[in-house]
Amino acid sequence: MAGPGKDGETITAMVMAGTAVILIAGVVLRRLAIRARQPAVIGEIFAGLVLGPSLLGLLPGNPTEVLFPPDVRPYLSVLAQVGVVLFVFLIGWEFNAGLLQGRRRVVVGVSVSATAVPFLLGVPLGLLLYREHGVVDGEQVAQVPFALYIGVVMSITAFPVLAKFLADRRMQHSPVGVMALACAAFGDAVAWCVLAVVVVVVTAGSMLGVAAMAGWLLLFLAVMALAVRPLLGRLVERMSAGGGAPYLSAVVGAGVFLSACATTWIGVHAIFGAFVFGLCMPRPVKPMVQKHALEPIEQVATFLLPVFFIVVGMSIDLRALSAGNTVEMLLILLVACGGKLVGTIAPARLFGLSWQQSGTLGLLMNMRGLTELIVLNIGVQLGLLSQQMYTMMVVMALLTTCLPGLVIRRDGDPTLMDPVAEPPAAPRPAPAPVPQKV
Repeated sequence: MAGPGKDGETITAMVMAGTAVILIAGVVLRRLAIRARQPAVIGEIFAGLVLGPSLLGLLPGNPTEVLFPPDVRPYLSVLAQVGVVLFVFLIGWEFNAGLLQGRRRVVVGVSVSATAVPFLLGVPLGLLLYREHGVVDGEQVAQVPFALYIGVVMSITAFPVLAKFLADRRMQHSPVGVMALACAAFGDAVAWCVLAVVVVVVTAGSMLGVAAMAGWLLLFLAVMALAVRPLLGRLVERMSAGGGAPYLSAVVGAGVFLSACATTWIGVHAIFGAFVFGLCMPRPVKPMVQKHALEPIEQVATFLLPVFFIVVGMSIDLRALSAGNTVEMLLILLVACGGKLVGTIAPARLFGLSWQQSGTLGLLMNMRGLTELIVLNIGVQLGLLSQQMYTMMVVMALLTTCLPGLVIRRDGDPTLMDPVAEPPAAPRPAPAPVPQKV
């Protein structure tokens, strides 16, 4: 961090200029992505690629270093992390358990399979990749956490990107669209839990440390569920009913950052605290709370998220990949796409969905987008990913997020509108006849 004075003022000016360039580039590339019928996140990540060493950095004078010198990037990363924390909080708050109603067994069966199959395929892939990528910045990475982490990366589906894609294609109310949203929400919750375990194992370093961190994490969850959630509900109710509604965004925002700080202190990433605080927020969201809390926080997150995407894009250096990484890249894509497709289509067919519906559901569950980038960013912070691995995983996230837009072309495809019914429960045996008294 630079101290006060001329250097500090110069860095502040550079941060502002860099943020302006990021926002403008994000808008331009986002519009191009939407015109190409792709999620906006694709354009924002490509904006990072354009501004980073893979393209702009190749020009004479290295304009990337001029626009974003090393002293400036930590400040941009802080802005990016604030946007991510708020965004993950919103995911937790807007989690709709009602999606499971009427189709609970189908959703649980498909989402567990769509998460477990790529995870189980990803673990041996991680063991294979560990041979060449087990050393990061000169330090040996533990084999088991690395393999488990690769399994988690393979199993992710980006719920928010999927929701936006379905809305753009007018599929959000179709049976397959609702099913995809429910499966992605439930599956991501499972994936976050597994990722939390991996983070604890990596950070703790020993079984005693794992036990201590797990204990603190369980205590945090208990306090949030038993104390914070009911108190938060009463506080929000009083503030929205009285004259405190304009201060709701500040109070809720403070709670988000304190929860994120708590999980950071425990040794788990800040986004877990933000997600849990979002789950503790009262539901349904009343109009006053929507106006003074949800919408302002959503606007701040939306403003800062492009900074995160472009910071991610600038961290990618395609020059780091060599011809020898081609086979590894193909294996990563095969496990990522194949695992999701098999893990989704097989149980969907067993539950009675048509081949068309099952295939579409499998493609939708392949969207990784923003959630995958957050998980990859955690892997970099934990020292699990080398530059080559990080670049290959981001490329995989981009390609799998683009895949549904390339294949699902028609809005509101009538073949996807047939209802997806919950399979009938097994008939209960008739009760034994009661003996009559003589």
